[in-house]
Amino acid sequence: MKIKIVGVRFRPAAKIYYFKVGELDIALHDHVVVETAQGIEYGEVVIGPRDIDEAAFKRALKPVKRLATEKDERTHAQLLDKEKQARQVFEERAHAHHLDMHLVDVEFTFDHRKAIFYFTADGRLDFRQLVRDLASTFHLRIELRQIGVRDETKMFHTLGICGRTTCCSSWMSEFRPVSIKMAKEQGLSLNSTKISGVCGRLLCCLTYEDPFYHEVTRKMPRVGNWVTTPEGEGQVYRLNVLEEKVIVKMQTDDDETEIKSFGIDEVVKSGDKHVLANNRRQQQEKEERRKEHQKGENGEASGEAKGEGNASSRGKSHRKHTKSKTSKNGKAQSRGGEDKAASKGDGSKEPRHRKRRHRAGRKHNNRQGSRAKGGDKSRESQSAPKREGGGQSEN
Repeated sequence: MKIKIVGVRFRPAAKIYYFKVGELDIALHDHVVVETAQGIEYGEVVIGPRDIDEAAFKRALKPVKRLATEKDERTHAQLLDKEKQARQVFEERAHAHHLDMHLVDVEFTFDHRKAIFYFTADGRLDFRQLVRDLASTFHLRIELRQIGVRDETKMFHTLGICGRTTCCSSWMSEFRPVSIKMAKEQGLSLNSTKISGVCGRLLCCLTYEDPFYHEVTRKMPRVGNWVTTPEGEGQVYRLNVLEEKVIVKMQTDDDETEIKSFGIDEVVKSGDKHVLANNRRQQQEKEERRKEHQKGENGEASGEAKGEGNASSRGKSHRKHTKSKTSKNGKAQSRGGEDKAASKGDGSKEPRHRKRRHRAGRKHNNRQGSRAKGGDKSRESQSAPKREGGGQSEN
């Protein structure tokens, strides 16, 4: 079903809202009174009447109430004067409540039921007491909206770095997302002072030529690739996207380098050289990644080797200490026959009084052995009972 609509704007360069015309005779730039979610509003027709399918809108459109009369014009002028007075009151109240906030704009609804204050602040603020104070002063509903630096610049209608009125305050109704990638693709300097606007954010005009750069660069070869031109083969030196030309570096017969410009249609990628150049570039990138990975592994391996070396040295000292203890225990076992079973049970070090006893027994045995070797039978007969029976002789 076709319906006739108009586009209405309530503030300069603000968002456009659509309303049904109905039976009214409305023309472009007429002032109208409409009903919105905020209440009754006064606005200007910026999009003339046109027929559009009603299914194109997600919600049902509200109709235009009437064309603005002389009384409506006077009421609108009074509201503008009241907004100037409200600015002074707001700043006084905010200072009294010790709130660090900067008022940007004030807006009263056309039916005098609501006032909207737009402000900026560094962080979140608790302004509930301020809202109560303003409501008791103006005797209507109060709404405070914190906005960003882009919206602030849009409301101030300032001049941009190009010398003209900023786009956001003159004709842009909505902000588009801007990224640093757009500046790179357009070959602009990445100096923040040159690609930032009055608001301190990236220039909105970077989005204007971005689709064109995407479309043209898709057809053009990359810088460094080998191409075939009407005058021979060469390597791409630079791209001129705006003129849709490719700057090629070529070798002459005299082994000199020349820089020549060709159109996109005159340049064709060279098969073998193009593939070799790409393979060479990919190989270099792969080699660089491998070296970086190897450096990281070497650093980790050196740390692990250092830790293993410390652990092995500690293990060697522990084994050496254990070996020395074992050898000492073995000697103690051979010297003391009586304590052999005990020394086998645990490898602990024997007390000093046992060592002395073993040494004394060893000296005694050595002395007796030397006497037996001498062949003195009398002494042998005398010494035998002493060893066996406690010192008594059989004779």
